[in-house]
Amino acid sequence: MAPAPLWYWIAFHLALIVLLGVEYLLHRAAPGARRQAALTLAMWVIAAVALGLALLRLYRPAGAAQYLAGYALEQALSLDNLFVFALLFRLFRIPPHRQPRVLFWGVAGAVVLRGAFIAGGVDLLRWLHWIQYLFASLLLLAALRLLRTAEGQPEAESAPAWIRWLTRWRPVSGNLDCFVVIEDGQRMATVLLLTLVAVEFTDIVFAIDSIPAVLSITRQPFLAYTSNIMAVVGLRSFYVLLAAGLARLRYLHAGLAAVLGFAALKMLAAGWVTIGPGITLAVIAALMGITLGASLLARPA
Repeated sequence: MAPAPLWYWIAFHLALIVLLGVEYLLHRAAPGARRQAALTLAMWVIAAVALGLALLRLYRPAGAAQYLAGYALEQALSLDNLFVFALLFRLFRIPPHRQPRVLFWGVAGAVVLRGAFIAGGVDLLRWLHWIQYLFASLLLLAALRLLRTAEGQPEAESAPAWIRWLTRWRPVSGNLDCFVVIEDGQRMATVLLLTLVAVEFTDIVFAIDSIPAVLSITRQPFLAYTSNIMAVVGLRSFYVLLAAGLARLRYLHAGLAAVLGFAALKMLAAGWVTIGPGITLAVIAALMGITLGASLLARPA
């Protein structure tokens, strides 16, 4: 599969900057409003589908299907981030109207970090073929971790250790209006900044699972990168819309564990069995559909 021309990369990032700017202005006008969140989420979904159609010219249906499968996979896995975001905001006592600002800059940082991770992962797979078995092992471990959470592990215990360590910090300033303030003539970090740092660390932790997952679908850097980024940028709007209903998705972790397990098996069997992007997309859609449907139909615990 031919590499993407340079102008594809430039055009994608220019469009990304414009759309992030539109999202920022919409949320700034009414922080935490569901109407704005619904509009921006629809904007990101339409942009993701439009990119898939644009990729038909260079990558043909096979490449576009890989992109869409990667996007669906990353979109499903990104739902698990929302639980940790909710936990972080509760631990740091960030009010709802301040949360979108933290998530906006957290997502902007995630774009840079994930780009670096994907570039490194593709190079490793290109030069060291055996590394795919390490990636598959990481996915299986992540699936087992999610199953432990699905079995009812207490929320405080399911949070990563670094989150519990970070919440023991005593921020110099309790200001929630900005990330850095000047008090008593000194520049000080605020609770808002510490929350942003925690969100960035969260994305690094989840990237360890999601990057190998998308590389199990495509090794083409542009397809892996764009599918991952288009899923991540909608996280803020997803959170605003779903934060109140996260508790109802009781089987979500089990469904995500199944998705990660499928990605791991797909990577392990790549040398013997070829599972096309169309089948991959169908399996992911079926697993998440069953999971969300069962969660919504289940009686409250």
